[in-house]
Amino acid sequence: MSQIDNLPPLREVIAEHDLRAKKELGQNFLLDLNLTSRIARSAGNLTDVTVIEVGPGPGGLTRALLAGGAKRVIAIERDERTLPALAQISEAYPGRLDVISADALETDYRKLADGRTKIVANLPYNIATPLLTGWLSQDPWPAWFESLTLMFQREVAERIVATPQDKAYGRLGVLSGWRTEARIAMNLDRNAFTPPPKVTSSVVHMVPKPVEVDVPVRALEEITRHAFGQRRKMIRQSLKGLGVPLDALFGAVGLKGEERAETLPVATYIAMAREVARLRR
Repeated sequence: MSQIDNLPPLREVIAEHDLRAKKELGQNFLLDLNLTSRIARSAGNLTDVTVIEVGPGPGGLTRALLAGGAKRVIAIERDERTLPALAQISEAYPGRLDVISADALETDYRKLADGRTKIVANLPYNIATPLLTGWLSQDPWPAWFESLTLMFQREVAERIVATPQDKAYGRLGVLSGWRTEARIAMNLDRNAFTPPPKVTSSVVHMVPKPVEVDVPVRALEEITRHAFGQRRKMIRQSLKGLGVPLDALFGAVGLKGEERAETLPVATYIAMAREVARLRR
């Protein structure tokens, strides 16, 4: 399935529009339409779904999403060099592609949601983590999106799906484990990209799950920042900077204070966030 529509191959598109990937924009273009189609399929059934895509570049994944049946794709792209290539895709799929020339970190994604909405993207590596944490930290919850299907550097993907005792377990694992069911859907060799990044990439599929509504997200972020910022120390040492009575905090959540951050389950961090907020009232 090297050809999914009547548009030119991506290498020809890049040559025609002189779309050399820019390192400062975190760009690595995925040119194999077989692989972009696999990513689109890993997002599930796209029928009657609006898909938000960040950083479409020359449009390989965009084309796969549209060919895969997405009702509409809203693409956020700050690199204006790509706009003519994306305009060709829009002409091939009339009324189904909207391109917004904007900074992905400054976009209000909730306002773009249109009925059933999913986010699917080969994220620029330099903004991938702040985008994800922004989406997962939103309130109210459950989220306005049905799922996230996102490409990251392999090491970031492992942090997202990590659980207690895993070497990669940290702040991302707590946040994603609290609010989503996350799994690595596929890995991609570096040579699949132009230019090849220095690392393997992974696609992570995340589905929001219902969670307690009274958890203070900012307190959770503060606790995990302190805890995993000094992950080798006992939790009593690493959480000193919280400025709350630690004996009261640990007593309320059933800790001795001798534990280390990577051993604590997500539920314990949630309980600590609630208790810290209560102690500060």
